[in-house]
Amino acid sequence: MTGDELIFELSTPGRVAYSLPTDETPLYDLAAELPAHLVRQAEPGLPEVSELQLMRHYTSLSNKNFGVETGFYPLGSCTMKYNPKVNEVVARYPGFSAIHPYQAAETVQGAYELMYNLQEDLKVVTGMDAITLQPAAGAQGEWTGLLIFKKYFEEKGERAQRKKIFVPDSAHGTNPASAIIAGFDVVEIPSNERGTVDLAALKAAAGSDTAGLMLTNPNTLGLFETDIVEMAEIIHEVGGLLYYDGANANAILGKTDPGEMGFDVVHLNLHKTFSTPHGGGGPGSGPVGVKEHLAPYLPSPLIAKEGEQYVLKELPRSIGRVKGYFGNFGVNVRAYAYILTMGPDGLKQVSESAVLHANYLKKRLEPYFDTPYGQHSKHEFVLSGKRQKKLGVRTLDIAKRLLDFGFYAPTVYFPLIVEECIMIEPTETEAKEVLDAFADVMIEIAHEAEETPEVVLNAPHNKAVRRLDEVTAARKPIVRYTKPEEN
Repeated sequence: MTGDELIFELSTPGRVAYSLPTDETPLYDLAAELPAHLVRQAEPGLPEVSELQLMRHYTSLSNKNFGVETGFYPLGSCTMKYNPKVNEVVARYPGFSAIHPYQAAETVQGAYELMYNLQEDLKVVTGMDAITLQPAAGAQGEWTGLLIFKKYFEEKGERAQRKKIFVPDSAHGTNPASAIIAGFDVVEIPSNERGTVDLAALKAAAGSDTAGLMLTNPNTLGLFETDIVEMAEIIHEVGGLLYYDGANANAILGKTDPGEMGFDVVHLNLHKTFSTPHGGGGPGSGPVGVKEHLAPYLPSPLIAKEGEQYVLKELPRSIGRVKGYFGNFGVNVRAYAYILTMGPDGLKQVSESAVLHANYLKKRLEPYFDTPYGQHSKHEFVLSGKRQKKLGVRTLDIAKRLLDFGFYAPTVYFPLIVEECIMIEPTETEAKEVLDAFADVMIEIAHEAEETPEVVLNAPHNKAVRRLDEVTAARKPIVRYTKPEEN
């Protein structure tokens, strides 16, 4: 028997992977505390295996997973960069990991100091005047920023008329979702032929009912919005606000900041830019920064400094809490360790290397794939598989074929405004040899699409799981455990 076999195939009646106390030892009767309808009446039908078999099974499953530490992960817009292990070590220091938010402030001054210093550092990075660490993720940061918009207009007596949030057609999907959840109407602004916001369309849409513009810069095509100052003027002239989606801050560190561009509110994804863990449903952190005129509305409390003491400062005009306690503290510890390790020059090098890597890959692949936008890219870029589609090979097929070579696929079919889109972000942490190996494979797949398309169409060939019925999986998900005979 091998580790690749299903664990049910290893099951032998009477074999167990645990050891419980003898009958003489009193056990807590959990069933007596539960409502009757929650108490299981029949055995769950779990496999009967030894502890060693159980460990080999889960280890085998883990070896089938792909992560940034097992291979290149060029997931455009999601920044799957390496997380330095020193950050993990620091986050596990007992002074950080063994404390509780209900402790008296005088007993956790070190934790408060770290959060205060992180707020101060992020103010410099973003060009904002105040920062909250409360939001648990980028999307919650967006929602928080838009609630600040809402509160600002309420206090001005303009909430009823300020209903429209402008969102470019290249935006992250969370932008319109966050705006709607916050109670605004979403107006899509088209891109021009250069892949940036159509300035004339924005100007035509702006008016007294404008609440604001949500924008990522560089945008999700990897292009810098060179008209950003003009956009800020258009929105501010009609009394609106600018929101910066900081998911793509990797390209601007040490070069510019949202405050300089004219933004009023910004969120950062610490997992994308400041090297904290990414994926698996959490934990995350999406700090929000604001200019001075919006600072009173930030989630309360903030960590403040009074003399030599760090305290919780309540904000009477706050939108209220958006998360319990003060944010995901362990994630913030990792981000602060990263900032201290890198320093100003290191953070600047992050953006320079990310931009260099993206443009190097783009130039290597341009002869083999269509390039919708030829201008200089920032930290990521998009290709199009239209040329391969004419041969019967789609972008999805290319993505599946990449798996056979040990690479995770880039983001595909996003942004939606690019036909057969392939969105690639190499990050600053990869070596040139890895970038070249990836480019070589992409070029080989382009040749296969021309000469042996069936090889690409039937990929992957060497993975434990082949192609899934993704539509059925999404529409009819199996979200509970079932015994084999029930399937």
